Amino acid sequence: MEVSVKVLFLTPWYPSEKDAMSGLFVQKHVEAVRAQGVDVRVICSQGWRDTWRQWKTLQRSWGLPDVVQLNVIQKQGALALWLKEHYHIPYIIIEHWSGFLPQNGQYKRMSALKQSFVQRVCREAEQVLPVSRPLLEAMQQAGLQAKKWGLIDNVVDDFFCGQKTASLKDNGQRTKTLLHVSCFDERAKNVKGLLRAAKMLSEKRQDWKLVLVGTGVDYQEVRNFATNLNIPEKVLEWTGELTPEQVAERMHHADALVLSSRYETYGVVLAEAAVAGLPILSTPVGIAQDLDALIVPQEIAQHKAGTFAQFMETILWNQESEVRNQESTERFSAEAIGKKLKVVYDSCLHSDI
Repeated sequence: MEVSVKVLFLTPWYPSEKDAMSGLFVQKHVEAVRAQGVDVRVICSQGWRDTWRQWKTLQRSWGLPDVVQLNVIQKQGALALWLKEHYHIPYIIIEHWSGFLPQNGQYKRMSALKQSFVQRVCREAEQVLPVSRPLLEAMQQAGLQAKKWGLIDNVVDDFFCGQKTASLKDNGQRTKTLLHVSCFDERAKNVKGLLRAAKMLSEKRQDWKLVLVGTGVDYQEVRNFATNLNIPEKVLEWTGELTPEQVAERMHHADALVLSSRYETYGVVLAEAAVAGLPILSTPVGIAQDLDALIVPQEIAQHKAGTFAQFMETILWNQESEVRNQESTERFSAEAIGKKLKVVYDSCLHSDI
């Protein structure tokens, strides 16, 4: 395929040998646009000096890009501004950072100087595309301005689309499975709130189980919390970290997904569940309200375990077990997202900067 445009990705997160999951969503955008014939190079760094060093090395072998894609407004934004000022190279922003969300508040805690830098980088971009509507609204409410706002999805792998298989007990009776996938960061994910609700539901019925997938900084604390709640062992299953393929397999055998987060910029697991045709119970975070999800209010998820348990019972027993997933499969496909970004790049090259 003939290369039509050269795009430089700037990002603080990208998969590496040390952390294969960091910035995986950025890598999937790279793969999506490469499939559309775009020539992509990636600079992943945490600071300005390393960004500049990598850029000078890359420039000698690759030359200048046609467009820059800034993934998250951080220090790398200085290079995007510099390339625009010195070479008239346009740049776009794909924003993933939860710091703009009021529940996180990290942007508001920045110094006035750093906020001014972020605002300038945002204002000078040709387009700013947050990955969810709540994130876009949070950025606007924080006072950020852009020439043009838009939205862009993250990519979901094709293998999440598959046939769901119900779980059965040995006696042939249906055992309902509620799946939770998390990085176990309690400040954001509220897994303890989910476990309190699980305890309440287990006191009413035990013909179901909650499967918790993942690990993270608060994993052991959350497990200890579950032990102290005395939730019946057969109701809980802890898998630890799984590969994306293994997560997809779990989704194909589950009856519903539950997300109890206090905040999400996107919620990739929501998109994955939608592609898998899995009913979703979620707090109103990320893309949850764009999907056909059962929404549990934050007040209930965090403070009213009994009512949260009723929502869990509803998603497991009072909804259809199958959900149409064709629309989601198309929306979150690499092809659809790659084509959308290609249109954005082409529009940048025809704009007057």
